[in-house]
Amino acid sequence: MEADLLNRVRAEIDLDAAEKNLNALKTVLDGIRPACVVKADGYGHGDTEMTELYQSMGVDFFCVSNIDEALRIRWSGCTGDILILSWSDPEYSDILSENNIIGSVISLKNAYEISEKASMPVRVHIKLDTGMSRVGLSAEDPEKCGKEIAEIASLPNIRAEGVFTHLAAADSLNEEDIRFTDEQKRRFFAAAGAAEELGVKFVHKHCLNSAGALFHRDKRSTLARLGIVLYGLRPDYSLKMPVELSPVMSLRSVISQIKTIHKGDTVSYGRTYTADSDRVIATIPCGYADGYPRLLSGRNEVLINGQRAKGAGRICMDQMMADITGLEGISEGDEVTLIGRSGNEIITADDLAEIYGTIGYEVICGISRRVPRVYIKGGKVVSIKKYYDHNLHKTTIYKHK
Repeated sequence: MEADLLNRVRAEIDLDAAEKNLNALKTVLDGIRPACVVKADGYGHGDTEMTELYQSMGVDFFCVSNIDEALRIRWSGCTGDILILSWSDPEYSDILSENNIIGSVISLKNAYEISEKASMPVRVHIKLDTGMSRVGLSAEDPEKCGKEIAEIASLPNIRAEGVFTHLAAADSLNEEDIRFTDEQKRRFFAAAGAAEELGVKFVHKHCLNSAGALFHRDKRSTLARLGIVLYGLRPDYSLKMPVELSPVMSLRSVISQIKTIHKGDTVSYGRTYTADSDRVIATIPCGYADGYPRLLSGRNEVLINGQRAKGAGRICMDQMMADITGLEGISEGDEVTLIGRSGNEIITADDLAEIYGTIGYEVICGISRRVPRVYIKGGKVVSIKKYYDHNLHKTTIYKHK
C-alpha cells in the first residue's frame, strides 16, 4: 500500500535546493532581514516542514495569509515572529495575542474593532495601500496617512510594531512600471516618516516582496518578504534572475498502462486527439484533481527515462495520456516526471505556466492534498507527508488553546 500511494503520484521536495536558494538570496539581500512566506501550505511544499527548515537556518520571521495558517506553524514549533499578511478578523484578537501572532490592520475601522474586541495588547503591522488598490490605508496623501497611522497606534490594546505595503509591479522591468514602483516606495516611506514625526515608533517598515528584493532592493525596508523565489521559481517566468535558484518541487507519477491504437482512433474526452497512424499511448494516473491543470491538454509534455513525450488528448480528473511512439526502452511501471528533471531534460512549473498563460505560483499552489509530499535531503527520503491518513472516520478539529 505504501508503494502504491507514492507511485501513483507524488511531489518530491528537495530540501537541499530550498536551503541553497535561501543562502543565495541572503547574499542579494545585503543584510536586509529575510521574512519567509509560508502561506498556502508553503506554496504547496508543506508549511510546517518549510518553516522548520528555514528556522534551522536562522530565519526568525514568517508570513502567512490567515490565522489558521499562523496557528498551524506556531503549534508545530515555530518560535519566531509570525505576521498575517491579510485582513485580521477582530473576533480573533485575543487568539492572536495568546499565540504571539502579529495581525494586520487594513483600515481605521479594522483597528478600532480589534481594539474593542481585545482584552489584552495585540501586536499589529499596519498595511498601507500605495498603489495596489487592494487593502490598506491610502497613502496617496502621505501626511494624512501618517495621522491615521498615529491614531491607530494610540488605540488601547493596539501595539503598532510595523507598517508595510505591497509592490504591485516589482516583477516588471519596463520603464513605466519601474516608475510606478518607485512612486509606491516614495509614498510608503513618506507616510511612515509622517507617522514617526508624530511619535510613532516602528520595529519594522517593509515593502519588499520577492521581486522587490531582487530588482528594487531598498535598505530602508527592514524585511524582505521572500515567497516564490524561496521555492526556486521566478516572480515572472520572463525575468532573467540575478541569482541562481533551483526548483524545490518535482511532480512524478508512473505509467499504468501502454497500448497501441490505430489510425483514426481517438483519445480521451471530446475526441480532441485523433491518431494519424498507429500510435503507442501511455496512460499516467495523474490528473487535474491532483493539480495538473486541464488547460495543458494537447500542449503539455512529460519526461520518461530522460525522453520527452507529448500529451495526447484531454487531461482527465485522475489520469492523462501521452504519445510515446518511437521512444525507446519504456515499459509499464516506469517513472513519469511531470515537473522536474529526468536525465538531461527538465520541465519547471514556470514552463507549464507559460504554456497556458498563468504564473508558476498557481501551478505549485495547485498541487492537491491527495498528492503525498516526499521530503528529500542528501539524496535520501527523510520524511513523507500524507494529508490523507486513511482513517476515514477521523476528523481533526483545531480548537483555540
